[in-house]
Amino acid sequence: MAIGSGLGSQLGIAAESTYGTFAAPTRFLEFTQESIKEKKTTAQSQGMASGRLVALSSRRVVTQREVQGSLEMEVTTKSMGLLLQALMGTSVTPVQQATTTAYLQTHTLADTAGKSLTIQKGVPLTTGTVEDYSALGCKITSAEFSCEVGGMLTASFEVDGKKMDTSQVLAAPSYPLMAPFHFGQMAVRTGAYGAETVLDGIRKVSVKVERPQAVDRFYAGASGYKAEPISNDLVKISGSLEGDFVATTLANLFISDAPTSLVWEFTGDVIEGAQNYVFRTSIPAIHIDDEPPSVSGPEVVRTTFQFTGLFDGTNATKIEYVSTDTTL
Repeated sequence: MAIGSGLGSQLGIAAESTYGTFAAPTRFLEFTQESIKEKKTTAQSQGMASGRLVALSSRRVVTQREVQGSLEMEVTTKSMGLLLQALMGTSVTPVQQATTTAYLQTHTLADTAGKSLTIQKGVPLTTGTVEDYSALGCKITSAEFSCEVGGMLTASFEVDGKKMDTSQVLAAPSYPLMAPFHFGQMAVRTGAYGAETVLDGIRKVSVKVERPQAVDRFYAGASGYKAEPISNDLVKISGSLEGDFVATTLANLFISDAPTSLVWEFTGDVIEGAQNYVFRTSIPAIHIDDEPPSVSGPEVVRTTFQFTGLFDGTNATKIEYVSTDTTL
């Protein structure tokens, strides 16, 4: 029996071969919070009959079902590949680095067609029995990564799914040895693409990637379940850089509205040889939206610069992830 609280919960994921078809979990994630749940749409008959004051229970119907919610977690040195692939869209095969046990995953921004997940969560009853809730056909519609002074690198994924299945066997979880990325490993660089230099004074960074999709594809003949969502708008990339006013770099970019490449990188412990665990986000062109620094008192001048990420015409936004995972 598991502990009869959230301490006894579990969450496993797997890539689906067919949208909405259960795939047994291949990765188990250490998460901090989740809200992935079924949403149903009901209709109630309003037909009138003599002497009836309340609508009949038997005339209530469920017309459609879907899954919605979010998943929050620390970004760790292992097991992140499936989520990153579902967010970014490129089919990724980890590439061995030299002859070491380090493997590089390069998640370049692409269409997410065919990239769906089964997310199986185990929710404990107070008795210690863990109940299966398997969300099928899960598409990542957005993700936000954030790290600040003294903190971990965290991620929040927004999920849209086809259905919730409670008939599956709950997989036995297994967790590899891994560590979280954190502020002490963080570096920020800006400048010309491929030649970025360190940006000093940064205290907090957040990056959000939104994948707009048609999540309302409910058609006749599908028993009230949706077809796979498809991209229906441009990808939106945004974020913020908070720091002390130690240089005019960002303020000048706000004034000129000129683009700059942004590299946000975390370098973890050594894996082997010259290879470290790495989590790196590269946006080829960001524009600073606001704001120039202002003085609000005697303290060190500190400003949060909001930015928009765009395409430079050549290089795509990407997330690079170096771990010991030989498969996603």
